[in-house]
Amino acid sequence: MVENPNNETLARRIAGLKREKRAVILAHYYTRPEVQGIADFLGDSLALSVKARETDADIILFAGVRFMAETAKVLSPDRKVLLPVPEADCSLAASCDAADLALFKAAHPGCRVVSYVNTSVGVKALTDICCTSSNALDVVRSIPADEPIIFAPDRNLGAYISRLTGRDNMILWGGACHVHEEFSAEGALEMRRSHPGARIVVHPECRREMVDIADYVGSTAGILEYCGRCGADEFIVATEPGIITEMQRRYPDKSFIPAPSSDASKRCCECEYMKMVTLENICRTLEEESPEIVLDEDVRRAAERSILNMIAIK
Repeated sequence: MVENPNNETLARRIAGLKREKRAVILAHYYTRPEVQGIADFLGDSLALSVKARETDADIILFAGVRFMAETAKVLSPDRKVLLPVPEADCSLAASCDAADLALFKAAHPGCRVVSYVNTSVGVKALTDICCTSSNALDVVRSIPADEPIIFAPDRNLGAYISRLTGRDNMILWGGACHVHEEFSAEGALEMRRSHPGARIVVHPECRREMVDIADYVGSTAGILEYCGRCGADEFIVATEPGIITEMQRRYPDKSFIPAPSSDASKRCCECEYMKMVTLENICRTLEEESPEIVLDEDVRRAAERSILNMIAIK
């Protein structure tokens, strides 16, 4: 994954800094291939934060966006958590401001708040129980059917779960991920006509028109597992194309094609925030042990409660 000489030099420097500072690097599937190549752990955001908590590292560096590093700090408050690019936000997390959610809760008394893990620590602190795209169905099913739910912030994931459960008492926040909103169902179907044996795999953050044409709908971890057990040799992938690096590593005999964007000027749908993380800023962050994630302890504890409530569901 480390291709050019400069990247090789940086990778060696980063490896030395990790040993020197007892650091662990977490990288999300959507980061650049060379960033994935130097990670100690690669995966989904919450799974990475849980994994980091189990290590004895003094420093956790999260190669990802801000809410991910905040989650790592929530679960590992005694570790130094570093984020190479503090301005690397998430369009979905940014669509739900904590102050706005507090007002929304007050306007809908008696609702349980279920928030996707792709939210700020402030939103998690106002949440009764968090969820991921992998366990959102189980989380919602754990709440009595007659109890109304505020589901934040992803309207597409919330609508998908509402359809699966048949619940009509879910109030959906209006947020969305700019990457998953952009996929073109018409373009994906046209692509499948050119690749008749290909399966379309879709993340539930996508719009319903994409979900409805999918051969499989699931989280990034679920999509990876499906591609391994499915007998098809080609897949049209409707999630951030950074995951294709891991797909190709796991299944070198299979082909993976990024689903097209509805924007004709774009080749595919990429997250510009994830791509802001580079080997250069990872190296600098380890050298300087900054920027560091610092959280208000009361907010952190409240956010931790919502995550632990989710983990407790069997």
